[in-house]
Amino acid sequence: MATYTKAESRTWAREKLVGAVNCTIPSFTADLKGLNEKGIRHDIALAKEHGFIGSLAIGEVSITPEEYIDFIRIAKDEGGEDFFICHHACFNTLEENIEMAQLAEAAGADLILLSYPPSFYPESEDEVLEFTRTFADSTNLAIILFPMTIWNFSRLHPSDISTGLIRRILDDAPNVAVIKAEGGYPNIMNAVECHRLFGDEVVISVPIEADLIPLSQVIPIQLSATSDHEYYGPVIPQIMKLIRAGDNDRATELFWKLHPARVAKNGLFAAVHGGSVLNRMGWKFQGWLQGYNGGPLRMPTMRLQDKQMRAYRNALLEAGFDIPNEPLKDFFIGRNPA
Repeated sequence: MATYTKAESRTWAREKLVGAVNCTIPSFTADLKGLNEKGIRHDIALAKEHGFIGSLAIGEVSITPEEYIDFIRIAKDEGGEDFFICHHACFNTLEENIEMAQLAEAAGADLILLSYPPSFYPESEDEVLEFTRTFADSTNLAIILFPMTIWNFSRLHPSDISTGLIRRILDDAPNVAVIKAEGGYPNIMNAVECHRLFGDEVVISVPIEADLIPLSQVIPIQLSATSDHEYYGPVIPQIMKLIRAGDNDRATELFWKLHPARVAKNGLFAAVHGGSVLNRMGWKFQGWLQGYNGGPLRMPTMRLQDKQMRAYRNALLEAGFDIPNEPLKDFFIGRNPA
């Protein structure tokens, strides 16, 4: 259960959500018939070791609702009170998302990243407001609002969720405590605009590390959540500490250190991802390169080709990471097979 009340959501977020939040994709047994608890615990423990303050429990994979809640419970048990588990509200309908959010809260989730279902086709901002407000009313947990192109809301406003609509959401939903500022991707305007208009009320998260490091040198940024930061091992948590300490020279040095991997990763985006769906197998592979569990995912899942996997690994090597030359086949087995 949350350690704060619904009315305290924004104060809690301001005080506690300071650092970087990565993503954890559930691990499954070799026969894909159940969760691999050892693999999940391995990933949460390594995320803590790398310095992350929490992790998004990815639900955008082939997983049953019951398994997903077990995933939340295992992750929270391994993470403990000082490691925040973010529930991924990415299920099929508003009603199912409400039910899952309530179950996730009971299982120990600390906050929620709100997604919008693929079949949700609002024809006005009022409909987006009603969906968001109804969801927020149903949970006591702090919510991360996520303006993002994949919702197909850009037909309502180029920034995906306009700041006028965000203003109405914040007025109506007091537990919307964070804005994951990625609207109108790729650009920095959404982060700057949200900071200017709402930075005194809610936490503004900048999840794209290429934007985070330069922007942090001109506006205060306390949170980078949620993203596949595990691809860079412990470096993004290290950068967040440097930002808080005002050590812009060292943060900039690390920006350029990561640049070869950043360029390669961005170059692979179109081939690896598609159909407005992130390739979670690709993200799991990125983590595996840095010591995370890896392991098989159920169908339907997007795939990875050898040339893509080698490009991800070679990019980290070029950036100076000490990445062992493990057989690519081992990724599909996982570090903790069960």
